[in-house]
Amino acid sequence: MSGIPGVTLRGIEALPVEVEVEITGGLFAISIVGMPDVAVKESKERVRAALRSLGLTLKGRISVNLAPADIPKEGALLDLPIALGMMKATGTLNNCPRALYMGELALDGRLRRVRGAVPAAFLAKQMNIPLYVPSENAEEVALVNGVEAYCADSLEELTLMLMGNEDPRPVPPAYIPDLNTNADPDFADIKGQKQARRAAEIAAAGHHNLLLVGSPGSGKTLIAKALAGILPPLTDEELVETLLVRSTLGIDTKPTRERPFRTVHFTASTVSVCGGGNNLRPGEVSLAHRGVLFLDEYTEFRRDLTESLRAPIEDGVITVSRAAGTVTYPSRVLLVLAANPCACGYAGDPAMKCTCTSSDIERYKKKLSGPIMDRIDLQISVPRLTPEELLSFTNKGDPPESSAVIRERVIKARKIQQDRWREYGLVCNAELPEKLVKRCLTLPDDTRSYLASMAVKLNLSGRGLSRVLKVSRTIADLAGEEQITKKHLAEALMYRQGYGRG
Repeated sequence: MSGIPGVTLRGIEALPVEVEVEITGGLFAISIVGMPDVAVKESKERVRAALRSLGLTLKGRISVNLAPADIPKEGALLDLPIALGMMKATGTLNNCPRALYMGELALDGRLRRVRGAVPAAFLAKQMNIPLYVPSENAEEVALVNGVEAYCADSLEELTLMLMGNEDPRPVPPAYIPDLNTNADPDFADIKGQKQARRAAEIAAAGHHNLLLVGSPGSGKTLIAKALAGILPPLTDEELVETLLVRSTLGIDTKPTRERPFRTVHFTASTVSVCGGGNNLRPGEVSLAHRGVLFLDEYTEFRRDLTESLRAPIEDGVITVSRAAGTVTYPSRVLLVLAANPCACGYAGDPAMKCTCTSSDIERYKKKLSGPIMDRIDLQISVPRLTPEELLSFTNKGDPPESSAVIRERVIKARKIQQDRWREYGLVCNAELPEKLVKRCLTLPDDTRSYLASMAVKLNLSGRGLSRVLKVSRTIADLAGEEQITKKHLAEALMYRQGYGRG
């Protein structure tokens, strides 16, 4: 008995499943074994109705085995291979080429979109066999180079293809639109905040974490959202990485080179941010992979949630361990935090009086200090503008640059980094491991002594010192300079003297 190959998901990895069907005499019954979840168990009703729409009525006792039996099977991905297995067992389908089949069946035989098509495409490519998917999954499957994939709208159409009565319909070539250059909000529309704008540019160029501290209404959220408009486009490899996570969740998004931008509210649970649950699903930190994870009102987040972000920020991956198993998801994010300077929000504000006591302010500062703050490369104070500055329709001095102009500099700096670190498999300065920081980011003697003295003065940890060097390298890349100089170090150190250092 030869089975029909299907797939199930384990994190962002697709695992092969062999669907075996046996039909014997007796009263009609369908049993599915092999650790199926509820969705898989319910597939027998969908498959039965879909086959009836083709004029095939099932009879006898039908046993469906999903091998290997010790791997949990989840979702509606196996509807199609189960239906094909039943058709083969009844003799209706004599010619069923070895390929990977996936798809959810409607009661009338239509094929519906399923999650996990991108991991399945990689699995089919690895197994060197074709992949058959619903037409709604064709666009994302086409982004995987080197896979032989076909699509169909219904079980009837697929059956005609397999029997040779209709030509197979290859997955059409993927079309990825260019990066949208109309940023909204645009940096040209932001009044003042020159230092914060500069920090956002450095963060985008080197993928460095950013903290914005300021009074309510100072423009922290606006700057964070404008940051998305100056990020470089996703490369082909990064696009596939982001699609793997989104495909695992079944998010119906069009392929685009725009980097993810995920905003998390402080009422979010740790599972929703880090991932987990019964099905070990990815969280917001993985959905923001290669993009921005924005935590507004950071001081309102629970301590256990913020501490759980320490490992993924540092390692670029997050491991979710539950009783159901362990999976690892990518989480290479640009973390952007926004917070008020104190509980009332007006410490240091020129117009509003702060009502907090000194002990209240110190207690509030502790929410921003600690291991997470050591992982924030750029810590910026965002002062609130006066009503006169906000209402002015002209900008004093040089007019602010648009997001398009800043993006061009960011793309150029990121290209320099990609060329420099390609042999190490890295794409930006923020990804540099400690051994490469020591080996590759060398400094002249006078610059090294300057950094050593400032490290003592600012009480920088080993991680903090390493991050200063990475930010300095990004500043030099933006300036198009080969060597890190004292000027670049001074600017990077200025961003480490942020809020919460006393």
